[in-house]
Amino acid sequence: ITLQEYDYARESPSKLAASCLLLALTMKNLGGWTPTLEYYSGYSAQDLHPLVKRLNFLLTYQPRDKLNTVRSKYSHRVFFEVAKLAPMDMLKLEKALTSC
Repeated sequence: ITLQEYDYARESPSKLAASCLLLALTMKNLGGWTPTLEYYSGYSAQDLHPLVKRLNFLLTYQPRDKLNTVRSKYSHRVFFEVAKLAPMDMLKLEKALTSC
């Protein structure tokens, strides 16, 4: 989704990937940002919080008429139906991020 949003072009790819991973971990309630993830990514959870919030906002307010083929592909069971996941409530996300 971020590939079509110019605002995300200035973010480093590694930081964007790390933020996506943290958001996914939080959305699926699979734990937080571990010391191992921090070591190998080079980012602390606090470094990623603003970008994670922006990504969740993008998921919440994305136009539904764009990227229908991608959404259809990732709605399939083979890809764990990730396109069907609902974005997190911003208050719940904030609470989850402060605990990691």
